[in-house]
Amino acid sequence: MLRAIFLLLACQLAGEAIHRLTGLALPGAVLGMILLLGWLALIPRERPALTAVTGWLTAHLAVMFVPAAVGLINEGDVLVTDGIGLAAATVCSTMLTMAVTALVFGWALKRFVPGGGEDAA
Repeated sequence: MLRAIFLLLACQLAGEAIHRLTGLALPGAVLGMILLLGWLALIPRERPALTAVTGWLTAHLAVMFVPAAVGLINEGDVLVTDGIGLAAATVCSTMLTMAVTALVFGWALKRFVPGGGEDAA
């Protein structure tokens, strides 16, 4: 289990290092995931250990939101002055993201799945 956690952290660190050293437009976390994907393609025996670790991390995901909630509470002055604008921007961007995702999914379904755009009934 420690080896799998080390692998996750090493890929994250390598991705951040590549991002900072090269100035690529991709975030370090994305580069780390690409490195992890390459590692898993080359060494598939790591998959069961990573499955166990990621399952545990997902089960305890709520703990990961505690620092964000504390940070939000610390920004009370900003929320008082700009809270309505921030809430409106959050709602609008969420709705826009959902609409674009639905449109792209519908296009991909019609484009790549035979009979995907037709009703089965």
